[in-house]
Amino acid sequence: MSKSHDHHDHPHGSDHHHHEPTQHQEPVAEVNPVSELEDAGTKALSDALKSSFLIVKFVMVGLVVLFFASGLFTVPSQQKAIILRFGKPVGTGAEQLLGAGLHWSFPYPIDEIVKIPIGEIQRITSTIGWYATTPEQEATKTEQPPGPSLNPMTDGYTITGDGNVIHVRITTSYRIADPLNYVLNFVNASNVVQQVVDSALIHVSSQFKVDEALTQNKVGFQEKLMARIRQEVEAKGLGITIEQGEVQIIPPRYLKGFFDQAFSADIERRKTNEVARAYASRVLSTASGEANSIVNNALTDRTRLVQAVAAEADYFKNQLPHYEANKDLFMARLQTEAFGRVLTNSQDKIFLPRRNDGAPRELRLQLGREPKVPGVPQPAQP
Repeated sequence: MSKSHDHHDHPHGSDHHHHEPTQHQEPVAEVNPVSELEDAGTKALSDALKSSFLIVKFVMVGLVVLFFASGLFTVPSQQKAIILRFGKPVGTGAEQLLGAGLHWSFPYPIDEIVKIPIGEIQRITSTIGWYATTPEQEATKTEQPPGPSLNPMTDGYTITGDGNVIHVRITTSYRIADPLNYVLNFVNASNVVQQVVDSALIHVSSQFKVDEALTQNKVGFQEKLMARIRQEVEAKGLGITIEQGEVQIIPPRYLKGFFDQAFSADIERRKTNEVARAYASRVLSTASGEANSIVNNALTDRTRLVQAVAAEADYFKNQLPHYEANKDLFMARLQTEAFGRVLTNSQDKIFLPRRNDGAPRELRLQLGREPKVPGVPQPAQP
């Protein structure tokens, strides 16, 4: 134990040296580089998130503004518009129609804008009854030549009442008179109009013979076709007004030569009939004039005769009292008047007195005597 005590009493003699500070010093904190990097990254991330959230807010506000601004639309002066919200019209009655100007609606697919061209003329052309061609080919006259026969797979046609084939096409124009009915009661009203035009074309073609449709009664064909279209449009309640239609009718192209010959013969027949009718009219007019002249002359003669007979009857009636008063004197006066009328213009006057014996004298006269020939003057005697 004493050995151990000696050791504590003399520390410098030991093998272990302890350096003790001579004065008091504060401890120095050690810096960790990893912690400093983590703090800077967290701060940068926080600042980035704040900036991102601000940008997102601005973008969202812009999208909302853009969303509502996209609902603005304009209706032209010649149109009306209807807003369909989830397929149903907005408003009731006349309020459903929007007039010209700027309007707003929810963007698609919430609202759908249907614009109706009420002030514009719509045109629609039949899709059946015409041969295979295009407007460009017709405009440039580059249509394909007709084949040897009709190709029902590509060529349209209609059948006439007498069983002949013709090509018919109609382009009709119409106006929308009832926009609400036109849009709301039909999924696609223009398709319905197309069906009406095509069905009327088939129906009317069956009511006419081929000669009537092509030449004799083309105007009647067109009038009946337009009447049929108007009737069907009114029956279906399409809410449109049919304006006019342009109808084209031609024979099958592969039979055009035969139809041309038939048309030429028909033209010649009509000319001959017209000449015959003109001649008949002249003959009838002349005969009628002559007949009227004869009838008028007969009526005049009849009137003259009736008047003469009536005058003679009145004369005899007036002379009857004189005859009854003195018959012999009356007869003598009548004879004298008769002789006076007879002898007034006679060239020869012969008086035959009574014979002494009372027998009648015989007098023979030559009637219708030839006029005397003037004598040839004789030469003077020397």
